Amino acid sequence: MKDWFYSADDNVLAILLTAFGTYIALVLLTRISGKRSFSKMSSFDFAMTVSIGSILATVVISKSVSLQSGIAGLMSIYAIQMGVAHARKWEVIRKFMDNKPTLLMKDGEIIEGSLEKCKVTISDLKAKLREANVIQLSEAKAVVFESTGDISVLHGSDDRPIDEWLLDF
Repeated sequence: MKDWFYSADDNVLAILLTAFGTYIALVLLTRISGKRSFSKMSSFDFAMTVSIGSILATVVISKSVSLQSGIAGLMSIYAIQMGVAHARKWEVIRKFMDNKPTLLMKDGEIIEGSLEKCKVTISDLKAKLREANVIQLSEAKAVVFESTGDISVLHGSDDRPIDEWLLDF
């Protein structure tokens, strides 16, 4: 039980040095690949963020994975992400990699089938409407379940219609 709370001094030093090394590698790779590395624009971007977190945690804590292997893993994930980001200019790749947004509500009317499809409850929808300061359902011009998993509320009290370009999915 004592091993749970204490570790040899060389283990702690190895963890500190590995954490520092992977942090430097992460910063450099993120600067090289750009801000998109940690965006939430698609499910692929989310998968990349989770992968990086997993690699970092494993390298820093595990004795069986070297700093060099961890950095190689990070470089591989970043290379894949950059390759897919460039390949997404082709529609077939984009369709495969990205989720499409789903309309949950339009012109104050809830689209029940979309809620079921996206596994969004009425309570979830109400919370998002309240968060967007909607006080009348008629104010909600559209509620969109985005490809990132976020819910966007387009609202207004006037009679201006939503630009169809925003709902072109």
